[in-house]
Parts: sequence; C-alpha cells; structure tokens
Amino acid sequence: MRYAELPFRPDNIRLIAFAVMLLGGVIPAKQGRAADPQPYTVTVKPTGNSALDSALTGSSTLISLRESAPVAGFALVQRALQDEQRFTTALQSYGYYKATIRVMIDNHPVDDPTLPTLIEDAPANPPVPVVVSFDLGPQFILGKVSIEGTVPPDVPGHLQIKTGDPAEAAPVLMAQGRLLDALKRDGYPLAKVPTPIAILHPDRNQLDVTFHPDAGPQADIGPITLTGLKDMHESFVRKRLLLHQGERYNPDTIEKARADLSSLGVFSVVRVETPDHLDPQGQIPVTFDFTERPLHAVDFGVSYSTDLGIGLSAGWHDRNLFGNGEQLNLTAMNQLGGNAVTKPGYQFGAQFLKPDFLARDQTLEVDLTAVKQSLQAYDQTALIEKLALNRKLSEHWTASLGILGEQESILQEDVRRTYNLVGLPATLRFDDTNSLLEPTRGIRAALSVTPMQSLGQPDATFFITQLTGSTYLDLSGNGRSVLALRGLVGKVLGAGVFSLPPDQRFYAGGSGTVRGYRYQTLGPQFPDGNPTGGTAISTGTVEFRQRFLESFGVVGFLDVGQVSASGSPFSSQWHAGAGVGARYYTSIGPIRLDVAVPLNKEPGGDSFELYIGIGEAF
Repeated sequence: MRYAELPFRPDNIRLIAFAVMLLGGVIPAKQGRAADPQPYTVTVKPTGNSALDSALTGSSTLISLRESAPVAGFALVQRALQDEQRFTTALQSYGYYKATIRVMIDNHPVDDPTLPTLIEDAPANPPVPVVVSFDLGPQFILGKVSIEGTVPPDVPGHLQIKTGDPAEAAPVLMAQGRLLDALKRDGYPLAKVPTPIAILHPDRNQLDVTFHPDAGPQADIGPITLTGLKDMHESFVRKRLLLHQGERYNPDTIEKARADLSSLGVFSVVRVETPDHLDPQGQIPVTFDFTERPLHAVDFGVSYSTDLGIGLSAGWHDRNLFGNGEQLNLTAMNQLGGNAVTKPGYQFGAQFLKPDFLARDQTLEVDLTAVKQSLQAYDQTALIEKLALNRKLSEHWTASLGILGEQESILQEDVRRTYNLVGLPATLRFDDTNSLLEPTRGIRAALSVTPMQSLGQPDATFFITQLTGSTYLDLSGNGRSVLALRGLVGKVLGAGVFSLPPDQRFYAGGSGTVRGYRYQTLGPQFPDGNPTGGTAISTGTVEFRQRFLESFGVVGFLDVGQVSASGSPFSSQWHAGAGVGARYYTSIGPIRLDVAVPLNKEPGGDSFELYIGIGEAF
C-alpha cells in the first residue's frame, strides 16, 4: 500500500481561526440576482470533546461573521463550503482524519444546487437555520516517533511524546519547541528544528512523526556588549553581570543574567540580542541593550480609615544617585483625624540603599526617621536611626542584620518619659509569592529577633521576637478566586510590660491585625479604657478574594487576635472581627475598600471600621 507523505500541519486552531476570519469575508464575485442579506442562525452540534468543540466553533466564519458581515444566498453557501475546509483542518489537528462533516442550511445539504435560490426566497423572519454535525470516526494515534540527525543523547527525552499517544497537533508542536530548547540549552545557539514530517497510515489509524533537527555548531559565549547605558556606570554592570565570555552558551543562563540586571530597579527594559552566526573565533556574541528609567521619581498617596483618619503621603526618589544603582528615598506622611488619633501626626524619612556593598547581593541600608504621633495609646516624638546589611541568600530567602538607635519622648496616662534605645535587629525572610502588590499564590514568612537596651529610667534589657506569615491559595487556577491567610505571633522576653517603652509593646486592632476594632485598642487597658499594650500577641486572618468582570472584585474576611500583658501568645482573651470589601484593580494595584464589624465589641468601642487604600490588606 502506498502512503502519502505530507508536511505536518501545525493546525494551531486559534491562529487558523484568526487567519480564516480575515479571509472568510472575501467572497468571489458571482453573477446572480440581487437579494438582501439573509439572517441566519448557526448550531454546531457537540462532539463530546469540549476542546475540539471550541476549536470548531472558533474556526467557523459562519459564526464569526454572522452579525458583522451578513450575506445573501449564494455567498452564504460559499461561506458554508469554506467552513467545511476549516472544520476538516480542526478535526485533523485533533487526530480525526476520517471524520465526516455535514452542513445543512434550512434542512438542505450545501451541495444542493437549488439552495442559493431557496435562501434568497426565504423570509427574513425566522432566520434560516444552519446546522453543523460531525461523525468523528476513530482518533488516530502516533505510530513511530523518531529523530533523524545527530543530537546529544539527552535531547530525545525532551520530546515527551510517544507511540500510542493521540495524534494531536498541539503536543507534536510542543515537542518541536522542547527539542529546540533542549539543543540550545546544550550549547547549540544556531540550532533549528523545522516542522516535523508526518506520514499517515489510514489502514492502521496511525500517524508517524519524524523530526529533522539541525543542531549546528556548539559554541561558547563570545564578546559581551553593553549598549544604552547613560547614567549607569558600565563597570558596575559588568561586575554585576552573571554571564561571562568563554562560558558554554545556554539561554537559561542568559535569561538569568538579564532578569538579575532588571531587578536592580534602575532599568525599565533590559533586552538581550544574539546574532544568527558565530564570530571568527567560533563564539556567539551577546548584546545587552538597556533602557534606563527616569533618574528621579515623585509619588503621592492617600488613604483613609475611621480609626487613623486621612493619611497623606509623598515621596521623592533618586534611582541611581552615584551611578552604581544607589537609591535615595525621601518620604513624608501626615495623619489627620481618626477616632484613635488625638492630634495630627507626621513622619519624615530618608533612606539610602547601596547595592552590592562589599559583596554581591548584599545591600547597605541607612535609615533616618522622625516621628510625631498622638494616639489613644500614647503620644510619641521620636528620632530613629538604622544601619543594616540586607543579603539575598537565594531566590526566595533573604537575611538582614543591623543596629538601630531611637531617642524618644512618650506621654502615656499624663506621665512623660524619655527613652534612649539601642537594638540589634536580625531578620530572616522567605518569599515565593508571584506578585508584590497582588499575590495569588505562594508564601511569605519572616522571623525577627531584636535584642534591645533601654538606657535611662527605666533601664531595661529585653528581646522582641516575632514570627509573621501569609499564604495565598489560587482556588480557581487563574488568580480570580484566592484564599489568603495571615498570622502573627510575638513575644517580649526579659522585661515586664511597664518596663518597656510604650512603643515597644504589642498592640492589636486596626487594618494590620484585627479589623473592626480601633487601632491598638485590643488587649489590656488602663482604668480609663486606654490601651496599655502587652508582652505577647497572636493574630490570624482568613480572607477570600473573588474577582469579577475585568477590573472589579469582592472580599470577605475574618480576623482574630489577642494581646497578653504578662503571659504567652494564645493565652489571653480572643477578639474577632468580620467584614466585606470591594476592589477596583488598576495597574498600580487594587484600590481597596473594607468595612469590618467587631464580633465581641469592647465597652466604648465602635460599631464598625472603614478602611480605604491602595493594595491588598496583606
């Protein structure tokens, strides 16, 4: 028996559907009597394969052009005949090479010579029915799957298709792409993998597929050129670069180097280009092309909550202060009103960051912050200094070690005290979430231990320990239905609650812990009802986030928490708050509106709290 040899058609149905949509409206001119466009309906009977059904309907111009390009009788028949060819392509791409197609227009087959006249004579109402049905027949399977040509021994295993698999186009095309990727990862920068050749065996309902890769020469990385740098020093970029001349070519290594440079925050775009030929030394040159972000940036923010009032913020940022990726960030914030705020407050901050300080992936951080706030718990005026080294340990792990100083004056219950604090904050963080502002999967966790010394009266040595974490579960698989969980456990060791400066104690209540309660009001209280703070805290949150339409979403949440004055975490009275919220998603993050109520209201507490801001609650 003779078998036909034909090039394997990619048959990517979505691409085909797009192409035929462009072409399907062009109908050859034909002499015939004039007629108004005839309305019609289309019914495509299901095949039992939902993916195939989508491909069939997506390829049909009878469907796609029904409203936008109505036609008369002869043109409608031609459109149906053209759709038969598109249906054949779609069916074959799913392995149905013996399928039959039946298109009926007003209960007449499309090859009925009287059909155009019948359509033109039909009334506009009801529309002419078009019904398409299929007899799929057997689904072909892959027979022999082979590679002709010389390739490294590890490459064939990357095909991931085998004899007996359904003879569908998509897996074969993906195998073609995997074969090309494997060759390039093995150091063949000029490798090519043409469309595989398929041989059809109708008698066995099989399809043999043969790949003919051209690996080309194996090569090393050649000269590396950097273009587009303006304010950024080339010497720093080259020192930072993870790619070096003489290394074996690997696109994964090149992409890792590109992503690493992008993470500096100095560049808006980092492109990598390689030529289609080797240089005279048999190496592949690589060019990194940079587009630098504007050197300076200004941002503004606004938030509102019933407990903290209106928050106004502004920032000025220099992204490349001395040409080596150094950042200078100046920020200012003003807090006005709110039922947990007794007077307007402010905060001014200056931060300097120097990347690759003394070692790669190690950042020097210098912070200076001035704070004045008047809260229900206490009034504080403070100056805070911090010097820290932040080191990236791996893709998801970072560590920080520093020294901080704080000079502050605090008024609590009509008693003013002055504190001079010295601390050694140490933090270990893990983060594998998929987004900074709107994570839909992954985990964030941090463990911090800060030995502190309070100088003066009272004089105290204590350790502040905190474990925080959040996780995000993508229930829908596309990020539109997310279950978010949050937890905090903290304990102060070495000092009692009244030996601690009030701002070093633990408090609960507010957007960051338990919504529905006024900021810092949960836990032990003075006789007048003002919060004292505590030495131990435990909080937790369950929040469900659901997006709908393109830019909107809703949430429902439950927060719980407790603060203990002298015990351990989980040892005091629990409080719970519940609420709902709305989201409007923008390019800078979701605009958030949450309303929460206390489930066990405190005496003198509020009936609800309202929170408005940018970004998710956590």
